[in-house]
Amino acid sequence: MMHSVVIADDHELVRRGLRELVEAEEGCQVVGEASDGIAATQAVQKFKPALLLLDLNMPRLHGLEVLKHTRTTSPRTKIIVLSMHNDEPYVIEALRAGAMAYLLKGSESAEISQALRDVLAGRRYLSAPLSEWAISALATKTVESDDPLATISHREREVLNLAAEGFGNGEIAEKLFISPRTAETHRTNMMRKLGLQSQTDLVRFAIRRSLIQA
Repeated sequence: MMHSVVIADDHELVRRGLRELVEAEEGCQVVGEASDGIAATQAVQKFKPALLLLDLNMPRLHGLEVLKHTRTTSPRTKIIVLSMHNDEPYVIEALRAGAMAYLLKGSESAEISQALRDVLAGRRYLSAPLSEWAISALATKTVESDDPLATISHREREVLNLAAEGFGNGEIAEKLFISPRTAETHRTNMMRKLGLQSQTDLVRFAIRRSLIQA
């Protein structure tokens, strides 16, 4: 049985290396590549691959949004996230959104190959530094109710950071490759969830949580 694979990463050298690894695995064939998030969603819709290798830091559309979109448009596609982020919130959000594996960039080739085999066999995989025992805990961990930051999405967090630095909705939209209306919606939802009423409240919150410097 041939397993089709799409690789989504904004660095050509990374995609080339991943292609070599994937096609070295028996029964695996790369059918598409993407250098940004929008192209990744288009490739998934076109090929409906068995596996998507996905970077998180993608231009035009963040990898987490690509992941969620893939789960909706191609639910049979298994997803391996390949990221430089080893902090817990990214791992939790990726697993909750449907990723079967989370690999750190810089992982050994043998580890990436093992993750490919495990995921195609229906098993989860976490990069060694994230520790094997944490897979179930991270996938099922509940949101801490006393931390308002835990209630906002990744995109809302990006809008929060930019808004706290003084950027308006138009500037935020341009930086995040979204429409001004979408930026305004994210900002409104974010402020509601955090219980903030004004720009001053937002800046004070960001300083208190060390999101920006006073």
